[in-house]
Amino acid sequence: MPRLFSGLEIPAAIAGQLAFYRGGLAGARWIEPADYHITLRFFGDVDRHVAQVLAEDLADTERLAGGLPLALELDELGVFGGDAPRALFARVKADGLLARLANAHESLARRNGLKPETRKFAPHVTLARLRGVSARDVGMWLSERAFPLALKFEADKFVLFSSRDSVGGGPYRVEADYPFGG
Repeated sequence: MPRLFSGLEIPAAIAGQLAFYRGGLAGARWIEPADYHITLRFFGDVDRHVAQVLAEDLADTERLAGGLPLALELDELGVFGGDAPRALFARVKADGLLARLANAHESLARRNGLKPETRKFAPHVTLARLRGVSARDVGMWLSERAFPLALKFEADKFVLFSSRDSVGGGPYRVEADYPFGG
């Protein structure tokens, strides 16, 4: 059974800039820069038939970008988990077109019998997974890096990724890509 998700790749130059934030936080499991991405919809472990249908149906969602690249900006660093931090991330500045694309992938998942996503779409690039790292240490790490990122790039496609069954995912493999505008 493949473990699938749709997302946007991060250009190598932007990944290189994000990689400068690696380190300085004991207990963090840093994501490899080659695996940085923005998840649109995690589909999970699906059988081969559902995987094939998802791959075919995703082609219908690329038209939402209107044939244009998505202009995206990573604007600040953050943490998921509050008092029990579980991930450090670079936040993607709000973008209506990106949200529409994620909503289309959510609808597609439901049409194919997958359970609804219960979390609100919060586009981000995960930089590190945290387990047993104190909120105080994470807060200090963030406070030392409390300045705007302003990392801008264009995404001209989204991709269907597969991942191996492991803690923290990665390495990720591109199963199919979907250029905006066909």
